[in-house]
Amino acid sequence: MDDFSLYPREEPFDPFSVMLFKALQVVAFLFFIALLAINPEAKAGKIDSKAEFLISMTWPDNHPDDMDLYVEDPVGNIAWFHQREAGFLVLERDDRGGANDFIMVNGRKVTSPIREETVSVRGVVPGEYTVNVNHYLATTGKPVPVSVKVEKLNPVVQVVHYDTIDMDHTGQERTAVRFKIDKDGEITDINHREKSLIELTRSTKRGDK
Repeated sequence: MDDFSLYPREEPFDPFSVMLFKALQVVAFLFFIALLAINPEAKAGKIDSKAEFLISMTWPDNHPDDMDLYVEDPVGNIAWFHQREAGFLVLERDDRGGANDFIMVNGRKVTSPIREETVSVRGVVPGEYTVNVNHYLATTGKPVPVSVKVEKLNPVVQVVHYDTIDMDHTGQERTAVRFKIDKDGEITDINHREKSLIELTRSTKRGDK
């Protein structure tokens, strides 16, 4: 009757195949544990950066106006679009509004809507830092909200200043923030007293002639 049964016969038991399958499971599990050991979970808020502080300036996406960021350190170095590296200050990008926010991809222009300039502070010099915004070119005739943020990067990211100011005409310069850093890299004072950095760059250039 077995030869005519409608149920399939059971396969014969093979102890070697079972042991091989179990061994493969163990190897796979050990491999997974090894991956966890090689790539430990990153600590929240921890970053790898060569900079100590990051100063960023943003204005509305796709805005055609050109804003410029100026940053002065305690010994008089000023980072701006004509001098992108000054002491430990580095202007990472000069954003010219609608003039240069694109890259070429396969012969076509791909535009970026983001309007942002950043200055990194790659070493701590104790003293006062000044951050200014210059409305280099106004095209709309309307006030433009410009946000300035100062972040302390190490050992964890910490926003130490954030504010928004209005810029409304070509050539306007405003002090967004002035702050002091002590010898331990901590910010000890924040104020908004006006100070022209454009005049200082002009005086330096006149002195060099």
